[in-house]
Amino acid sequence: MIIAIDGPAASGKGTLARRVADAMGYAYLDTGLLYRATGAKVLAQSADPADEAVAVKAAENLGADDLSGEELRSEEVGTAASKVAAIPKVRAVLLDFQRNLASNPPGGKRGAVLDGRDIGTVVCPEAPIKFYLTASVEERANRRFKQLQEKNPAAIYERVLKELEERDARDSARDVAPLMMAKDAIHIDTDRLNANAVFDAVMAHIHTHMSADD
Repeated sequence: MIIAIDGPAASGKGTLARRVADAMGYAYLDTGLLYRATGAKVLAQSADPADEAVAVKAAENLGADDLSGEELRSEEVGTAASKVAAIPKVRAVLLDFQRNLASNPPGGKRGAVLDGRDIGTVVCPEAPIKFYLTASVEERANRRFKQLQEKNPAAIYERVLKELEERDARDSARDVAPLMMAKDAIHIDTDRLNANAVFDAVMAHIHTHMSADD
């Protein structure tokens, strides 16, 4: 069983996907983390994340150690991730990794939950259960701002909002695997819903549409 959860930055998909995976006993993959790690490797070389040759090499050389670290959640790395994700060859390199985990969950688990921006449309279009989370850019900026303030009291809301607007534009306009909702995905607007309400709604749908073997 594959469960796909897509949506723009700060829509709550990561928090939801982790909770669903834990509740179901499934493997979990934050696919955005792969692009963040690639972007971070490029930045570590003081290179331009839009440089195709450097970005592709970084993606090809990703290791397990590259997928952890607080710096991966910084806004700078998030911006770099959006830029490397717009490079078709980088997406091709990382696509096989994502599909392999979805089809062959580690640890003998019966299924996998993947979250990203193109899981239901490109990575796992055959996934039987798909969700697409949204929220207004202002609400998403407010959420991200509060997260950043915990680590950096000097964070500025207007800057966070501008960066999210720019990222939305890049993610939606890229030629390969743009951010978009799969035709058969369940759309959930999280503007006025807290994390528990979203989780409950998603789990109710999953249990309604899964078989005993899942």
